[in-house]
Amino acid sequence: MADMHVELVAPDRLLWEGQATFVFARTTAGEIGILPRHVPLVAEIVEGEMVRIDTVDGEEYHAAVHGGFLSVTEQGVTILAEAAEPAEEIDVEEAQRDFESDDEELRKRARARLRAAGHSPV
Repeated sequence: MADMHVELVAPDRLLWEGQATFVFARTTAGEIGILPRHVPLVAEIVEGEMVRIDTVDGEEYHAAVHGGFLSVTEQGVTILAEAAEPAEEIDVEEAQRDFESDDEELRKRARARLRAAGHSPV
């Protein structure tokens, strides 16, 4: 099976790097699924959404991503996030409280955090 090199980078750290078979993201142009040998492109990631990376080991890596850009080249996929949280670091109870807030921006980020952690906003 074909694979590609993928990096998910936030300003403060490299969140994930490795070989993957698929990347899913929501961009300002719509949802995008990237397979190996995808045509080159640059896209803006929608604020407060989730990115999914399917690894070559059959695992899924999820992260809440708050803005940024996605770049596809012959060398692979790079996701440059303005801010990002891996699913395993998300406090689900805190995200649920934030989702119930009156602050629309906080709700948007909380929704992404809950989705990345595998929980539906209630």
